[in-house]
Amino acid sequence: MLIDVFSADARFGEASREAVRGCRAEGSLVACDVVWAEVAAGFSASAEAEKALTRLGVGFSSLDAEAALLAGHSWRAYRQTGGTRERVIADFLIGAHAVGRAERLLTRDRGFYRRCFKELCVVDPAAGSSGR
Repeated sequence: MLIDVFSADARFGEASREAVRGCRAEGSLVACDVVWAEVAAGFSASAEAEKALTRLGVGFSSLDAEAALLAGHSWRAYRQTGGTRERVIADFLIGAHAVGRAERLLTRDRGFYRRCFKELCVVDPAAGSSGR
């Protein structure tokens, strides 16, 4: 979703901006190392990415050992139940971080996160006004 916002995605950009604004109005926004790295890839300089994230009000929240272990366990369970290699460990790190550090996860990929992290509240701006 942050990539939608920063790239002014024609299809999802506005809905993603509204979802971010709504969540920011209800509390703080945090993103883990993986998300910061993914966002940084879209900017020509790290300082630009950091400035954009800070301006949007997204705080940096590091992964911890508990999240890393949950991600590894979740990825293993996913693979054992027939999950494809399309999903990389980074997806699981993001989900595990959200489970431990956030009230919800903003993503358009709600099916995957709902299947793999059932306890996680997932908000999808593409799903309509509530996004849930």
